[in-house]
Amino acid sequence: MSMTAAEVDRLKQAPATAGVIPVVLQRWSPRSFSDRAVSANDLKTVFEAARWTASSYNEQPWRFFIGRKGSDTYQKILSVLVEFNQMWARTAPVLILGATRTKFAHNGADNPVALYDLGAAAATLCYQAIALGLHTHQMAGFDRNAARSVFNAPEEYVFGAAMALGYQGEPSALTVPQMLQQETSPRQRKPLSEMVFSDWEKPAVL
Repeated sequence: MSMTAAEVDRLKQAPATAGVIPVVLQRWSPRSFSDRAVSANDLKTVFEAARWTASSYNEQPWRFFIGRKGSDTYQKILSVLVEFNQMWARTAPVLILGATRTKFAHNGADNPVALYDLGAAAATLCYQAIALGLHTHQMAGFDRNAARSVFNAPEEYVFGAAMALGYQGEPSALTVPQMLQQETSPRQRKPLSEMVFSDWEKPAVL
């Protein structure tokens, strides 16, 4: 029996954990997006949230390219995605590509946490999106050299991840069995004992 979008969304919710803010439990990464447009106000809101992300020396090294479906920027981002991601991401109404400056502006020194800061900004954007009823799906699968070329990015910038943003679509729109299986499977995470330590390979007592 096929599942509806609402049923999948309920399935993907993380187990309720006391004290954890709801958007963390509600965030997941669909591949099926509806054709419903995202409002300009909501787009501004998610990037406003990202703007207030903490960063080393308040550098705010991140840059986001944003393309709405039908725009040249959208087509550029779509064109650099690997074929597997192109197959589903083309249904999303908004595509985003993150880059970050690897040199500090105040002294030109290497910024060793530039990608870390970009990731933090992207995560903040994703949680704000959930709060607005939107979903995101971040992608590592894209050609970084092609992205540099189509956006004329200077060498001191590196790319982080691409992202699809929009409203969840019906899982039945996915015609590739692997995608459908991933879309309708519960989320899983490692236990805290495998990621929080007091010493190397020694789980912390929480």
